[in-house]
Amino acid sequence: MPMQTVKMVITGPYASGKTEFIKSISEIDVVSTEAGVSANTYEATVKSETTVAMDFGRITVDDDLVLYLFGTPGQRRFDFMWEILAEGMLGFVVMVDSTKPETFREAKSILETFRAYAPTPYVVAANKQDIPEAWPADDLRIALRIEENVKLLPCVAKDKESVKNVLLELLYAILEEMDT
Repeated sequence: MPMQTVKMVITGPYASGKTEFIKSISEIDVVSTEAGVSANTYEATVKSETTVAMDFGRITVDDDLVLYLFGTPGQRRFDFMWEILAEGMLGFVVMVDSTKPETFREAKSILETFRAYAPTPYVVAANKQDIPEAWPADDLRIALRIEENVKLLPCVAKDKESVKNVLLELLYAILEEMDT
């Protein structure tokens, strides 16, 4: 049987955990296009690098299935890459930093943008669930106005098992859609 490849896009606002998500599960060294953030920006106090083009990781699920993970830049000034990365995707994950309600509107906007690019399955990952002040997934669903039929999953991007659960849910949704 020929090797099947599944392209998944990992998207979300700046510093929501996209790069960490891919790094924690990729079987190859993640190809990352991070650049330093200048010291006079707000973001520099939070994080010293930002993805400017994409992150790329790979996971072999079994002998005939490989997942390719493409992480998008989170800053709007690099959103020209979003449509390029969305081309050919079979599904996407929207990462949300559960500890930063000020980013929820941006996460919802990114979700709608990717839904417009392609009518593919998607899941929402409520990241940083290991931090005490993180919003619970159910509260995040209400805040983001996410429909009940959309999977909104608790996640810790640094935890391989947590990332695996999110990707499996997306993979199941993709396979289910392929069967119909």
